[in-house]
Amino acid sequence: MRNVLAVTLLVLITGGCMMGPDYRRPALDIPKSFQYEVKDAVETANTEWWKRFLDPVLDGLVTEALANNKNVKIAAANIEQSAGVLTQTRAPLFPQVSYAGSAARQRASDHNAVPYPTGASNPFNTLQLFGGVSWELDLWGRVRRLSESAQANLLATEEARRGVILSLVASVAGDYLQLRGFDEQLAIAKRNLVAYAESVKLYELQFQYGLVSLMVVEQARTQYETAAATIPQIESQIVLLENALSILLGRNPGPIARGKTIYELAFPAVPAGLPSQLLERRPDLAQAEQNLIAANAQIGAAKALYFPTISLTGAYGYESQNLADLFKGPSRIWSYAGSFTGPIFTAGAISGQVEQAEAAQKAALIGYEAAIQSAFADVENALTIRTKLIEQVEAQGRLVKASQEYERLAKLQYDGGYAPYLTVLNAQQQLFPAELNLAQLRASLYTSYANLYKAMGGGWVTAADRMTNASTGQKPGSPYAEK
Repeated sequence: MRNVLAVTLLVLITGGCMMGPDYRRPALDIPKSFQYEVKDAVETANTEWWKRFLDPVLDGLVTEALANNKNVKIAAANIEQSAGVLTQTRAPLFPQVSYAGSAARQRASDHNAVPYPTGASNPFNTLQLFGGVSWELDLWGRVRRLSESAQANLLATEEARRGVILSLVASVAGDYLQLRGFDEQLAIAKRNLVAYAESVKLYELQFQYGLVSLMVVEQARTQYETAAATIPQIESQIVLLENALSILLGRNPGPIARGKTIYELAFPAVPAGLPSQLLERRPDLAQAEQNLIAANAQIGAAKALYFPTISLTGAYGYESQNLADLFKGPSRIWSYAGSFTGPIFTAGAISGQVEQAEAAQKAALIGYEAAIQSAFADVENALTIRTKLIEQVEAQGRLVKASQEYERLAKLQYDGGYAPYLTVLNAQQQLFPAELNLAQLRASLYTSYANLYKAMGGGWVTAADRMTNASTGQKPGSPYAEK
C-alpha cells in the first residue's frame, strides 16, 4: 500500500500541469544582409582578435584587464547571487527535513483542571526529540515556473558578464589605439614646434640685419605659439586616456606602457557574420531573451496561485519525563497529515499579480525586439564607419602629401624672393592640422575595428571569457563557468 501511495504521489508531482504559456522565441523581422557587408570577411570565432594588431603591449593590457577589472568581478559576484536564488527557489520541489528538541522542568498546580500524569512527581520533566518532513506538492507548476524564471535570470547574469567582457576588451583596445593616435599627434606638434622655433630664430636674426620686416618675424612667432598651444591640449588628453585605461585595468591612475605606433600596427581581419547570427553571438541579445523567458515563466507562477496548495507533513520522535527512558519504545511519538489551502475571494490580489506578470512579459518582449534592432544598427554603423574611415584616411594622406609639397615650394619661392612669407605661412597653416587630422583618422580607423568586433559580438568573447575564468580561479564546474 505504501509503494502504491509513493508511486501515486510521484505521478502527481511529475505529471502535474504547468500553468502559464511555454516560451517560444517570437517571430522577428531580421534583414538578410548588412548594407556595407565586407566580401572578404573571415570567420573569427574563438580567436583572440586583439592580437591581430600585432602589438604585444596591447595583448598584455587586455590580459591584465580581464584579470583585474572591477566590473568583471562585480558581474561574477552577480552570477553567484543568481545561482543562490535559483537554489533557494527550486528547494520546495524536494521534501524539507527538519529536527527539533526541547527539555523543560515545570510544576503544575495541584488544583489544575488538567492533572499531570498519574504517578508523576510534581515538579516534573518533559523531554522531546523528533524529526519532521514537509513537502508541498507542486501540482500546478508554481515552483517549477519560479525555478524556470530563476534559471533564466541566472543565464541572463551569465550573459551580462560576457557582455561586460565584450565591452571591456573593446574599450581597452579602443582606448589604447586612441592613445597611440594622441601620441602621434603630440610627436607631430613637437616636431613642428622645433621647426617653427628655428624659423623664428632665423627671421629674428634676418630682422636685425634688415633683411626681413617685423611682420615676418611676428608671423613666424604666431606659427610657433600655435603649435605650443596645441601641445598641452594633446598632453591633457593623453593623461585622461591613460587614467581611463588604468581604471579598466583595475589599477590606480597612472602611466600606460606603449608598444607600436599607429603606422606600425597591423589591421585585423573583418569578422564575418549574418544578421541572424547576432541572436546567438551577442551577449546582450542573449541576456534580453533570458529576461523574456524569466518574465514569461512568472505568468505561470502567478496563475498557479488561483489553485489550492497541497502539503504533506510528518513527524517521528520520542517524548519522556526521564532522560534514561527517552529512547525506549513507550516514549515513541509520530504523526502525519495532509493539508490544502486555496483562495475563494482575494479582492484582486491574485489577478493583480497575473496582470503584473503579463505586463512585465510584454515589456520584456518589446525590450528584446528593441535590443535586436539596436544590435543591427550597431553593426551597420560599425561597418559604415570603417568603410568611410578608410576613404577618409586615404584622402587625408593625399592631402598631407600635397600640403608638404606646397610648403616646400612656398619656402623655395620665398627664399628666392618670388613670394611673400605669407605664402609660407599659409602652407604651414594647412600642413600642421592636416598631419594632426591624419594621425587622428588613422587611430579612429583602428578603433573602428575594435568597435566592429564589439558590435558583431563574435565567438571570440569565448576566448576572453576563458582567460577571465583562468585568472580568477573559477572552475568549469561552477554555476557561472564557461559552457
